[in-house]
Parts: sequence; C-alpha cells; structure tokens
Amino acid sequence: MSDSQLTIVILSRNKNLYSSKRLIESIEMRGHKALVLDHLKCDIVIEQDKPAIYYNGEKIKDVAAVIPRIGASVTFYGASVVRQFEMMNVPSAVESQALVRSRDKLRSLQILARSNVGMPKTVFTNYSKEVTKIIDSVGGAPLIVKLLEGTQGYGVVLAPTKKAAESMIEAFHSMKARVIVQEFISEAKGADIRAFVIGNKVVGAMKRQGKEGEFRSNLHQGGSGTLIKLSKEEKELALTAAKAMNLSIAGVDMLQSDRGPLILEVNSSPGLEGIEKATGKDIAIEVIKYVEKLIERSKKNNGRRRLKSDA
Repeated sequence: MSDSQLTIVILSRNKNLYSSKRLIESIEMRGHKALVLDHLKCDIVIEQDKPAIYYNGEKIKDVAAVIPRIGASVTFYGASVVRQFEMMNVPSAVESQALVRSRDKLRSLQILARSNVGMPKTVFTNYSKEVTKIIDSVGGAPLIVKLLEGTQGYGVVLAPTKKAAESMIEAFHSMKARVIVQEFISEAKGADIRAFVIGNKVVGAMKRQGKEGEFRSNLHQGGSGTLIKLSKEEKELALTAAKAMNLSIAGVDMLQSDRGPLILEVNSSPGLEGIEKATGKDIAIEVIKYVEKLIERSKKNNGRRRLKSDA
C-alpha cells in the first residue's frame, strides 16, 4: 500500500484467540495499526447523515476497513455493528447482509441449491408428523439430524437406524427445536474438506477427519486437519458456493461422495488455526492483502461519488 499507516478494525470479543492474534500480527506486519473492538460493547448512534459508533464512550474515527470475527450467538448485534461501519463508508471484509444470510442454515441451503451446487439431500419441516416420509426423502437411515442453530459440530447427531431417526426427530419436535434432516454420505468416512476462499481464489484447503468412532470431522470435536490438494471440480464448487453467498472470505465445507463433491456449509467467520497448521501457509496475511485491495477499491468508489456530487 502506498498510503501511510491505516487503522484496520477487528471485531472480536477476545483479542487473544488464535485468529484474532494472527490478524493483529499480519496487520502490523503490513505497516498498519490494528484496533480490536468487542462488537457487543459498541454503541451505535443513528442520526441522519451522521452515523457513528462509540466504544467506551469514545467516537471511533479514521477507520480504513473492518474485519468481522463474530460468533453465531451474537450475529444480530454483530451484524448491526458491521452495517453501521458500512453506513460510515468503511468497507468490511465480510458484508453485513452476507454475514446474516450465512448464519441462517435453511436460507443458505436454499441459496446454494438455487446456484446448482451439489449437496446432500436435505429436508426441513415445521414439526411435521410425517416423520417416515421425511426419512424416506433423504434416502432412509443412517441419516444426519442437525439443529438449525447448531455450530462447530454441536447439535449434529447421526441416526444409525430408521427407529433411532424417528425417535430423534420426534424428540426434537416435542422440544420445539427446529431441525434439518440430511442424507448421510457413508463413503466420506467421517471426513470433510474445508476450502478457505479469499476473493476469487482458494488460498488453502485441508481434509478434516473425525476421531475414532466419530462421524463429525470438526476440529472442535477432536478431529484432525491435514493438507489436501483439491481437484478442479472441488475448487470450482468452493468458489461457486462462496460467490452464491456473496462472501469474499469464506470457509467452504464439502464432502467427497460417489457423485462428486457436495457442499455442507459455507462459514462466514472461518478460523485460521486449523487451516494454517494443516497447510503451513500464512492465511492471515492473505486476508490482510485482500483487505488492502478492498480499501483501494472503496477509495476509488468514494472519489467517483464525490465527483458526481460536485458535477
């Protein structure tokens, strides 16, 4: 970057988390200033033509860009803070609307299906009593039952038999818990692929394998990540999925199946620890390089707007 030091905000509730620390290091390595704000402590001031954010009573000014690291449980307020920065003409590495959309599992699946990407057969129901039909719709047992609000592998269970599937679905429904019922891809053997997308490029990929006897491959559930070289089809699928969700930075999770790669989920706040350790790549610096391009683009767009208003 040709400019003097820029201030880049990281929205994170804990600056000591691996991903936050790596982003801070990379921002400073590129000659910029990192400012970590807990989004839940940001006060949003809504005023005509004067949008503002206060933090600990101080007005936040002169921010070049924002990188959201927002947990699923605080999506609503976190996205509102990102939206406020956008109203202040501060570019965000993840747009507020894309963040909200990515956290709605059902909406995400509908968007991905419309984009013609391969996916496991999936059923969502509003507490239907037709449990047998739901099970048959995804090809029978074994099958996966997912809580709509689950994250990091929590709220995901494997029903090995039709009887177990019926019991699980009925139990969730009795608790008024909304669930997705999904086809179980047995040939994946408890493994999935995480492709890390930045801009229009896959910058790293790892294969995540569930621990012994565990069908969930999430690293939070004790899974392990190893370097993998993606096929052309897998790369294209990851980029198509991220683009469909309008996410410039994304962790795209997919399964290897007999009918080709299948999208599981697109994550809008992918962690850096697993992917950096598995690939040996400096993914954090790639994020910051992308943010720098975002800042340049924003400056050009703001310059054009000023020229139009002066004309």
